[in-house]
Amino acid sequence: MSVLTYPEAVGVGLLQGVTELFPVSSLGHSILIPALLGGHWKHDLDVSADGSLYLNELVGLHLATALALVVFFWRDWVRIIRGLFTSVTQRRIETVDQRLAWLIVSASIPVAVAGVALDKVFRTTLGKPVPTAIFLALNGIVLFVTEQLKRGGSGRRRAGASLTAEEERLSPDELSDQRITRMTMRDALTIGAAQILALCPGISRSGSTISAGIFKGLNHEDSARFAFLLATPVIGGAALLKLPPLLGSQGDGLRGPLLAGSVAAFVAAYLATRFLVKYFENRTLIPFAIYCSVAGLGSLAYFTLA
Repeated sequence: MSVLTYPEAVGVGLLQGVTELFPVSSLGHSILIPALLGGHWKHDLDVSADGSLYLNELVGLHLATALALVVFFWRDWVRIIRGLFTSVTQRRIETVDQRLAWLIVSASIPVAVAGVALDKVFRTTLGKPVPTAIFLALNGIVLFVTEQLKRGGSGRRRAGASLTAEEERLSPDELSDQRITRMTMRDALTIGAAQILALCPGISRSGSTISAGIFKGLNHEDSARFAFLLATPVIGGAALLKLPPLLGSQGDGLRGPLLAGSVAAFVAAYLATRFLVKYFENRTLIPFAIYCSVAGLGSLAYFTLA
């Protein structure tokens, strides 16, 4: 029997595709919503259970999300991969593309190490409704504090800011990359390390990286862009590590719903990325901060008073 029916898989895929990129925690929602629905969902869709196939399906859906990011940013990834290749072959880091490639590599290391070492501990210990609700509320507080402490850096382009002749020939994404690559490798490591917080269900990976990027001097637009580029190898790599059980006998009966959910996750993630890239050109994290705080505290009250 499949953990998820086809309609459930599509619903979970849509949810995962949106909440993975919105700074509201996809894992947090995947834990809280089944618990709030109750019934068989509460028991069947429990990521903290030993041998949880639901968790494997969720992580499998991440591969579709990563693929949506690759498709959306494909031109950027062509430049980044070319930059990494030329950097290795020429043994230098000089161009914007080369620097961006190594910033992404550097930022991916902390969470990759922590994910392998601590994933099971975080999932089994904290992957329950009450801790998740607390972390979701804390996620909202972090987003709110980020905006309050960096109120001057709203992410809007400076009015009347002039570009050089060389900059006028660049696309908006290439201009953004120029600003991003002014960061140091230490800055990238710090932003990457912020993703470790997202091992706690309820803490958003994109929210933590966008917040860390803002604290490192990036505006909202550039910080979101770097967060989305960084998310691609991180969530894609995590998904590939979790896929083998689904390809073997444990995946019998699961692959059909997983494929349907993956299509839904791909579409949702692509549209979410498209929306957020435009959103962060001139808007802030405040709406997401309010939502996470209200949803987290409301869920906590429900679970503790029920």
